[in-house]
Amino acid sequence: MDTESHELIAGYALDALDDDERARAEALLASSEEAREELRAYSDVATAMATAVSGPAPPAELRERVLEAVRAEPQNVVSLEERRRSRVTPVLAVAAAIAACAAIVAGIWGASVSSDLDDTRAALAQQRAAAAVLADPDAQTVALESGDGRLVVGGDGKAVLVVDSLAQAPAGKTYELWVSDGGAPVRAGTFGGGGDRDVVPVQQSVESGSVVLVTVEDAGGVDAPTTQPIIASHPV
Repeated sequence: MDTESHELIAGYALDALDDDERARAEALLASSEEAREELRAYSDVATAMATAVSGPAPPAELRERVLEAVRAEPQNVVSLEERRRSRVTPVLAVAAAIAACAAIVAGIWGASVSSDLDDTRAALAQQRAAAAVLADPDAQTVALESGDGRLVVGGDGKAVLVVDSLAQAPAGKTYELWVSDGGAPVRAGTFGGGGDRDVVPVQQSVESGSVVLVTVEDAGGVDAPTTQPIIASHPV
């Protein structure tokens, strides 16, 4: 898709379009599977960021507190033409907006769960990175050789692994990512799984010819794989 189409879909995900732009976005979604997949990716990242805080369920009054915070912010819905004239980078701006919306929710609730604050900040940072990769119009999608999902690689080598329907890691275990260019795999982060769709930033640069692997390892991760990969991408 071209930049304008990316911008339309991103704006649609945020409910930040005027009536004419929304109609154009809905027409694009009706005719393009690529557009529908991109909308799902934006929604997945926004959901992942909004649920990044661990701990007990938030109080019932959280919704009203979030709405009050949002109402206090000045409205800033700008048409596509105005954004193009102002030379704003639209897709990255939308990624930042998604991160900001999630940060409002996480910030209000996280303030009352101080013991989780460091984990929350780390989770939000990872999901912001994932949002930037998924919003990159130059990113390429790489199919998985084994496993259900896809690998998305930005032009700068930053990557996100999107995994569907992966069971929660067993007790005392974690899923660990690896990047391999034919030599020894390099560790690239861990995650717990268990979601309908897990969106996982790859914490190493993924260059042309590299593959991304996932193994099951002891909790906390290890320095070298000890099991066979359960997920493997095709070479980038």
